[in-house]
This record gives sequence, structure tokens and C-alpha cells, in this order.
Amino acid sequence: MASTSDHSFEPLKNDLLLRTARGQKVERPPCWVMRQAGRYLPEYHKAKGTKDFFECCRSPEIASEITLQPIDRFEGLIDAAIIFSDILVIPQAMGMEVIMLDGRGPHFPDPLMTPEDAQYREVMEREVDVKESLDYVYKAITMTRHKLKGRVPLYGFCGAPFTLMCYMVEGGGSKIFKQTKTWIFKYPSESKKLLQKIAELCVEYLALQVVAGAQIVQVFDSWAGELSPSSFREVSLPYLTYICDHLPARLKELKQEVVPMVVFAKGAWYALDELCQTKYDVVGLDWLHEPKEAYAVAQKYGKVLQGNADPGVLYGGHAAITKVVEEMVEGFGGGKQGWIANLGHGITPFVNPDDLKFYFQEIHRLSGT
Repeated sequence: MASTSDHSFEPLKNDLLLRTARGQKVERPPCWVMRQAGRYLPEYHKAKGTKDFFECCRSPEIASEITLQPIDRFEGLIDAAIIFSDILVIPQAMGMEVIMLDGRGPHFPDPLMTPEDAQYREVMEREVDVKESLDYVYKAITMTRHKLKGRVPLYGFCGAPFTLMCYMVEGGGSKIFKQTKTWIFKYPSESKKLLQKIAELCVEYLALQVVAGAQIVQVFDSWAGELSPSSFREVSLPYLTYICDHLPARLKELKQEVVPMVVFAKGAWYALDELCQTKYDVVGLDWLHEPKEAYAVAQKYGKVLQGNADPGVLYGGHAAITKVVEEMVEGFGGGKQGWIANLGHGITPFVNPDDLKFYFQEIHRLSGT
């Protein structure tokens, strides 16, 4: 078994993604996809067996095995691994119960109802030690780095404060976000205190992932698109900015190299300019963006983009996939600088892995290799 305490890793053989994330000119665009380790792969179900989703996250051995599955399957086509985990481990560390319901997704049996809720006070007053409570994530990262043997770099990640708050008050996913909107409009001060607490935990959690071996980190604001531009500036952007403003200094305190930082605010197409003005190195795009227009904005600020094919194109056959890749390669300046090829969100269930393989192959073929 690979060690979870030894941090002497083999040298990185494929640093294409890290060079791209730092804005360098490259021979081709690196590629990977969000949720690439997951339920569309038959080998995932074999590794998971009858275990609960969060049980798999809490087992460094299983989490590292699942993380490596797409790296093995798409050997030579894929340029990064992302640790198999979940954004909701932070609310769990804050003392909230989260369970994964088959076919329904995450569920909080006891969400935060109002600021008068005793649980809100407990969450706000609790001293959260993400080093101890999320130790299983760091162990999985370290084990994965050893098992990767330098083949590709490893992403760490966390959920963004606004998205985590959505889950904590809604009790799960939502179509109308009644509780979230009630909180941010009726209880703005209490909402902001909660968001700030989460942001501080995110900084420490990401920093400790880097200590464990993560070589790049991503912040997922999956529900950002539920906000108007004005609300986004109030309850999402300040906390995304807090993370990128404070993480580099925390890494230096921990005597770590400052790693590239990625922000992905799904649905917040209106905020591209503002996100490009933060200290994030890479801005993730969903499929609502026109590649050429987004690329022009990013180039103005010297930022790298990551994305952005509609994941649904993978249901559409080879001709449709080729067309989308052609549009991206052309729109993102030919792919030799400033673009990490990805989907515009996580890969969806029931995708044939061979169609994802074809997507990767087309990125390689059409961008010059």
C-alpha cells in the first residue's frame, strides 16, 4: 500500500497542464474533465461495491483507486487527475450531517432554517479543525500522488462558500432556491457571517490539500448562476476573492510552493470580466460562453480559461463531438496558450466512456498533435 505520510513524490513527467495554468505557451492544450472519476465508468461501480458514496470518500485506498481510473483508462490522452471527494465535506466538518441518497443526490436531514435556529449558532461558534476532521482527504491525496508516479498533476478542490451555504440551508439541490433566497435577502448580515466562516475554512482546507500533495486547486461555485449580477457581487464574489487573496500567503506560511488556482462559477457568465480581475490563475467556463468572446476577455487580463463543451454533446455521437471541439480550438486561439480543454460542467451519467475517449482524441488531433 502507498504511504499516506511520505511526501517525497516522483518527479512530474507531464507538466503540460501546470505550464498552461501559469500562462505559458505550450505545444497543445492539456485536457481533463470534471467528474472524470465517477459513475459513468464501469470500473467505478466495481471499486465502490455496496459502499455508501461518502464511505468511499473517507477511504483513502478507495478514493485513490477511483481517482486513478480515468488516468489508466485514458492513458496518454488525459493531462490531470482530480481527487475523488465531494464539496460537502466542509459542511460535514462544520458538524452538519450529509447523506447521499441514491438517485437524488446529497441530503441534509437537518438544514439551517433561520439564524434563530440553534444549529446556526452551533455552526458559527464551533471551532472547526479541518486538519483533523478532513484528514482522510489529505491521506487520499498523498496516496494518489504516490500511485500516480508523476504521470500527471493532481487537482485538489473545494466548494465555494455560496454553493456550500445553498446546500446547508436548502438541505440539498433545489429548483427554486427558496431557502437560499430567504437567507440572502432577509438575513443578509447572518448570511455573510456564515459565508465568511466557510471562506476561511476553504483557505485552510485547500492549503492542507497542497501540503498533502495537490499541485493545483479548484473552487467550485456550482450554484453561482442562481444569482443576479448584483447578488453575485454581494454573496459570491467577495468570498471567492477572499480565498484567492489568502491562500497564497497561507501556503507560504506552511512553506509550500504557491500552486495555480482555478475558479469555476457555473452560470455566472456575466461575471467573466470580474473573475478575470481576481488573483485566480484560471477561470473555468460553462457552455453558456462563446469561446472566442471569452478568450478575448481572458487575454486582456492575462488569464487562462478552462472549459467549456456542453457535457451533453457526449450523447450526440462522433460528428457532434468533432464539431464542438473544432469550435473550441478555433475560439480558444488554437489552443497553444491560455486554454485547458474541459467540459462546461461535470461529465453526466450514462455517457459511453469510448465517446469521452473520442473527445480527448479529437482535442489532440485538432490542436496539432
